[in-house]
Amino acid sequence: VLDRSKEPGAQGEALYLDVVSALSCADSSILVSGGRYGLGSKDTTPSQINAVFDMLAGEEPRLGFTIGIEDDVTHLSLPVTESLEVSPEGTFAARFWGLGSDGTVGANQNSIKIIGDNTPMYAQAYFSYDSKKSGGVTISDLRFGNSPIRAPYLVENADFVACHNQAYIDKYDMLKVLKKGGSFLLNTTRTKEELDAFLPAQVKRYLAQNDIRFYIIDAVAIAQDIVLGNRINTICQAAFFQISQVIPVDEAVRHMKEAIVRSYGDKGEDVVKMNYRAVDAGIEQVREVKVPDAWRQAEDTPVKFREAPAFVLNIADVMNRQEGNSLPVSAFMDHVDGTMPQATAQYEKRGIAVNVPRWIPENCIQCNQCAFVCPHAVIRPFLMTDEEVAGSPDTFKTVKGMKPYDQYGFRVQISALDCTGCGSCAQVCPAKEKALVMEPLEAHMLEAGHWEYAQSLSKKPNPMSKTTVKGSQFERPLFEFSGACAGCGETPYVRLTTQLFGDRMMIANATGCSSIWGGSAPSMPYCVNDDGFGPSWANSLFEDNAEYGLCMHLGVKYIRDRVSSYVKALSEKADLPAILRESLEDWFENKDAKDGARGVAAKLVFALTEAELPEESGALRDRILELKDYLMLRSTWIIGGDGWAYD
Repeated sequence: VLDRSKEPGAQGEALYLDVVSALSCADSSILVSGGRYGLGSKDTTPSQINAVFDMLAGEEPRLGFTIGIEDDVTHLSLPVTESLEVSPEGTFAARFWGLGSDGTVGANQNSIKIIGDNTPMYAQAYFSYDSKKSGGVTISDLRFGNSPIRAPYLVENADFVACHNQAYIDKYDMLKVLKKGGSFLLNTTRTKEELDAFLPAQVKRYLAQNDIRFYIIDAVAIAQDIVLGNRINTICQAAFFQISQVIPVDEAVRHMKEAIVRSYGDKGEDVVKMNYRAVDAGIEQVREVKVPDAWRQAEDTPVKFREAPAFVLNIADVMNRQEGNSLPVSAFMDHVDGTMPQATAQYEKRGIAVNVPRWIPENCIQCNQCAFVCPHAVIRPFLMTDEEVAGSPDTFKTVKGMKPYDQYGFRVQISALDCTGCGSCAQVCPAKEKALVMEPLEAHMLEAGHWEYAQSLSKKPNPMSKTTVKGSQFERPLFEFSGACAGCGETPYVRLTTQLFGDRMMIANATGCSSIWGGSAPSMPYCVNDDGFGPSWANSLFEDNAEYGLCMHLGVKYIRDRVSSYVKALSEKADLPAILRESLEDWFENKDAKDGARGVAAKLVFALTEAELPEESGALRDRILELKDYLMLRSTWIIGGDGWAYD
């Protein structure tokens, strides 16, 4: 009996117990083995079901087991010893890797409709997404065939694989599902001559050793020429039909253009013709690349070691490579309570932008408005001492700071690999001659090193008031590099609140967009300052977030009232050192003051820790220190999501 659930503390899962009970009532001696499948939305494949039959056919069938995960803690998982392919002969399988908002998913839905509605073939599609919003990874699995398709799982053996974003080529193992002799389409700005230097050795070896038919197309340039922006979907869809020959190309083109008329006919003839040109370009401009035999022995370049927390290296990186299903249960032993470390989004470096801003120092009026509007906190102003300017890379240009920080050098720095290319910064720049212009990411890879140097600069006191637009951006944002859409209108506000209140923020977050860009596994964009303080964050269900946040606020309030009573009782003791008494009085006087709240609390904690007290006073001191996190005035925020905000 297979249950798609896990019931901790029960003797078995629900369906298993029902079957056992029914057989018991019938006085049956049949041995019932109960297992779990599909936990965590994992696929259940024929190979896993085969493992169940192998187990049942053994000498000692297990009474409890799990399939689909590697359980190396309770050791209940069944090993898969044989990979089965059970699709009917003639079934064509394809996988498409796209970038959220590039239209890949919509184009594949259209392909399914074209084939399913206009041919006798059967069609199936599954769509998978990562935890990001627009700009995240999308994976489309399509199957076509002349026989009914009964495959409730993702494609494992593909005849065709397409990569619609060249930034993925060294981030994901896209070819592992591609059959020997299959076809691979890469959307890239590289020419045939540049591919040898551009492609990773692992990709080159797979192409050569598995006789893969390799094709390229520059759909980005085509879309820009046709004025389609980043919508490369129609171009790549046409290229797919040209390469795969699932149906005759002329027939596919006719159906695609009919669909264009249905979708865009009311927008005018110019829009229809624009999309017609995209179809024709996809057919005409896809190019086959002859795979050199030398690629069979392509050698990997040494992997550059990078410093990152164990959680990032062992869990987040694996999940971000779309390989999270391979993680064993033991990988999460340090996170069984569900908490995740902060500041892990900074290690992703997705490099998904087509264009990024280039700073032109001589045009800059140092208004900091670019940083103020940036949805992902990827562009920031930095102040540098003369020594730091002198020690910077030769390409790290600076200008003299304006008053009141003219003792420093000034630079606007971008994290190019975290940028999503929305262009908000360049658009808002008020300089007469724009100080920011958007240019291709590939031309500005030096900015990655510049960003690292900027992050190493010493912390400077804010030379201005943080309650001004300009001054606020000299504060370090404690929300950065989220998975929000390019140009998101919500995240700049949240980032700004962390610059104003972040070291003492407590956030109750509803479910919706704000929970996806705010705390989706495995990456956390909320981070901490140099002293280790930052926002705490928890996610509620949809409509109850107001109550959830209010209760968090009241809970802290009542605990703080208790601490206050302990502080009052201690202050009334006569045997206190002068320094401690002064700190207690200072805390009482300023405990509800917003400015300097953390400093007041820290001063009292230090005085309590250092003081030598008799037994009764010492007991009160210990009670206060147990609750020391509540001495500081917290700033409670209730952040809505789509449902909660509108309901």
